[in-house]
Amino acid sequence: MLGKLFLTDLVRGDQLRDLIRPDRHTPILSRRRAAMIQSRIRMVALVFGLLTPLWIIIDVSVFNWPLSGQLMALRLTASAAFLALALDPRPCEDIQNAWLRLSALLAIPTLFFTISHPLLYAEGMDDLRIAVTAGYGYLPFVMVAGLSVFPLTAVEGALFAAPMLAAHLGAGFYGSLVLPFPSYLSALWLLVLIAVVATLAAISQLHFMIALLEQAAHDVLTGAFSRRIGEELLKLQVANAQRSHQPLSTVFVDLDDFKTVNDRFGHDEGDRVLRHAATTIRSMLRESDALVRWGGEEFLLIMPDTSASGAMIAIERMRLVGFGKRPDGSPQTASVGLSEQGADRLFDWEALVDLADHRMYQAKQAGKNRVVGVETKEASPAD
Repeated sequence: MLGKLFLTDLVRGDQLRDLIRPDRHTPILSRRRAAMIQSRIRMVALVFGLLTPLWIIIDVSVFNWPLSGQLMALRLTASAAFLALALDPRPCEDIQNAWLRLSALLAIPTLFFTISHPLLYAEGMDDLRIAVTAGYGYLPFVMVAGLSVFPLTAVEGALFAAPMLAAHLGAGFYGSLVLPFPSYLSALWLLVLIAVVATLAAISQLHFMIALLEQAAHDVLTGAFSRRIGEELLKLQVANAQRSHQPLSTVFVDLDDFKTVNDRFGHDEGDRVLRHAATTIRSMLRESDALVRWGGEEFLLIMPDTSASGAMIAIERMRLVGFGKRPDGSPQTASVGLSEQGADRLFDWEALVDLADHRMYQAKQAGKNRVVGVETKEASPAD
């Protein structure tokens, strides 16, 4: 029963796609996931960077020179690489960078295993050496299981596990250190199962992250993005507009005389007016636009690839449709301020919002139910 409920929850169309492949993830999800992957990489790399040299004592005690020296050099090199990843101060804000760092993290033990295997295989084996060598032979199991630490899609889990599986298979053809070849194939099957379980655990982490992000991303009352998510989204859009040399418009919408609705008719009626206004605004936006509840009765519209003139057309369309009715039957109006990144020569998201907010206040001071745009011209009041 619990499994059925889990699958029902998991197989939502949009979520299932996001859990299998990363190419349709939203910029905010990708950024959050990149930050978490980087955090986990630093933690894992620090642990391995500190623990890897400790085995040198056992290598020196069990293996003869020059093998013990070669293993020592390998361990010190691997430890230095792990610590370099752990102490890398550069931020990781895009998923491609996170993939590169995770690939580097997994490449270190994969190369260590690939190089150490033929060195150990060439050494004569007794019971003690076989026992110590098992620690090398089972390294792929440790690293494949470690994938469960990261929030990954199914495709990513398969791709990141593949090099370690290939290294383990290649070692079996070269000559198993610990097991005869038939038993080695069973061990390889076990490694595949561990990779599948680790990937499922990684997918579960990603599913939980998506659920939390969806819950935190939207304002419960209006369904618009929350201010915190809106700020993060605006930062991304400003950077993208600068990079692609495309226009970006921000529109500040403040419902006129909204306080009197709450004072005269109560907060339930005020909530109804807010929901209706948000629904009306959202219906006028494109899929690429974003509606953010900035606070109280204030909304911010983020309109990428939209010039000031294009944004003004959308604003006038909203005003023509209207923002709903007040409890007394009169139309709910709004004062609107518009700013555009290129036309206003602003390349900081806070300055862009502040200017739209300032122009909205200019519209309020001019009599409300007006728009102040890039050229600081007031639109005539809506009928």
